[in-house]
Amino acid sequence: MASVGRNGFALNCEKAPATGARGVVTSNHPMASAAGAQVLLEGGNAVDAAIATLFALTVVEPMMVGLLGGGVGHVRMADGRHAVMDGLSTAPAAATPDMYRPRANIPPEEREVEGRLNAIGALSVAVPASLRAWAETLSRFGSWSLADVMAPAIRLAGEGFRATPYLSDCIGDAAADLARDADLAARFLPGGAKLAPGARFVQGAYAETLRAIAKEGPDLLHQGALGGLVADALATAGGIVTRADLAGSRPIERAPIHGTYRGFDVFAPPPPASAGVHMAQMLHVMEGFDVASMGFGTADSWHLVAEVLKMAFADRSAATADPDFVQVPVALLTSRRYAALRRAEIDLARAKAWAAHPSLQTPLGESNCTTHVTVADAAGNIVATTQTINALFGARIAIPGTGLIANNYMHNFDPRPGHALSVQPGKRVYTSMAPTIVLQDGRPAFALGLPGGLKIFPSAFQAVLNLIDHGMTLQQAVEAPRIWTQGLALELEPGVPEDVAAALAARGQAVRRVATIGGGMNGIAFNEDGTMTGAACWRADGSVVALGGGLARAGVRFVLETPKPA
Repeated sequence: MASVGRNGFALNCEKAPATGARGVVTSNHPMASAAGAQVLLEGGNAVDAAIATLFALTVVEPMMVGLLGGGVGHVRMADGRHAVMDGLSTAPAAATPDMYRPRANIPPEEREVEGRLNAIGALSVAVPASLRAWAETLSRFGSWSLADVMAPAIRLAGEGFRATPYLSDCIGDAAADLARDADLAARFLPGGAKLAPGARFVQGAYAETLRAIAKEGPDLLHQGALGGLVADALATAGGIVTRADLAGSRPIERAPIHGTYRGFDVFAPPPPASAGVHMAQMLHVMEGFDVASMGFGTADSWHLVAEVLKMAFADRSAATADPDFVQVPVALLTSRRYAALRRAEIDLARAKAWAAHPSLQTPLGESNCTTHVTVADAAGNIVATTQTINALFGARIAIPGTGLIANNYMHNFDPRPGHALSVQPGKRVYTSMAPTIVLQDGRPAFALGLPGGLKIFPSAFQAVLNLIDHGMTLQQAVEAPRIWTQGLALELEPGVPEDVAAALAARGQAVRRVATIGGGMNGIAFNEDGTMTGAACWRADGSVVALGGGLARAGVRFVLETPKPA
């Protein structure tokens, strides 16, 4: 679907948006979006629908998200309340700063350790928090019971669904590791071959696990028999997550970071998430430039974005660690005084190397394998939530007989002792998750998010620029070409024209072509006529369900009259 941006840049959107007045659900799988839409159709609110969508995603996107994972949920209720539910995983009580041996001669940001112990297997598993976070979010802001919102997921697991090419390709990418785990091999590599696109995928054991949780609640995992199975299986495999760790896992409700940009209010998660601090920081810097006149897709605009990204990543390690363990200079980094100082360092004609304050460290990387959901209802409630088991298929080990796949969130810590992001017992992992909600004149304008590790908040930042400065529609904004850098190579998606790439290289940018930057963004725009429009991009199986119509007018009855005898 071709369309043209404000300055004439051609945007070839592959997907179409959907508009409705009664609610919109966007997620990275069509069956998950359908699950959330079913909840809205039956009278649930946006929170009910979002949690139902997440449970469904654990079935249809098992490589990305699960009950043994973590994530960040951003809720804005119709009465104006904002809440960020931090359900990120934590290091087990037995974790130590020197529990891994970093490989020699490997850059620190790659976090390579001997035996891949922080990436694959039981020692890479952190204490999960997703299930409790979803249940608490539902209890505080939803209107349905846990059992009711889990019903669509239970049905998908028990009756099965047809595998997408995306799921099949992900299985193929991880096949060597999946084959080493008997449970995962049986599920995803039937007969030794990856699950084929179109094949019906039934997960009976996982359906039983979901049914048990729906009946007994999240404490079944965190304090009950299911948690015992998880702890015992991990201990047998050499892990250190215990029953006590599971019992002590708690989500934390936090206030979002609030930044402003050209009259819009931008809300995004606070530390240990990077998004709120650095999106506010970057937008405050960009406010000093006439971005709109530069135009989307020009060498001028992308050079500026690249320099601002490098600036943010130079500072990032100061604002990504768990604030219970590290003092985070949020007020400084989000201040306009600091933005003015950093803005003055930008050279619009030449790329430069950016340095952090001497006390800051080199930023580390994250997994790209995550999922995102955005939901809004007719009452004005909004949810944007990003969740993950960290890497593709997490630790690539299953808990036998349960259908659960373990996370590998320990890979997000610095394996070297003595740093802000080093392993410490009870420390929350840091993240780039950026479930973002933007208001204009106190009313919702748009909400969006995406998976993609380190590339999440830079991609969300670019979408905000696309919508506010470049006048794009939401569909254009989520599908538009992206760039990314954290200080070395400047990565460009295929949609960046060759002449622009050459112009960026001439300014000193070390350009490199990549297939994609970040994952499948999805979001919702709120229209002046009271409708809302959902959009999802080509980088994942993103699908939108928008609802119209509604229940009958109060008091209406249809009575079939019985014909009177002649």
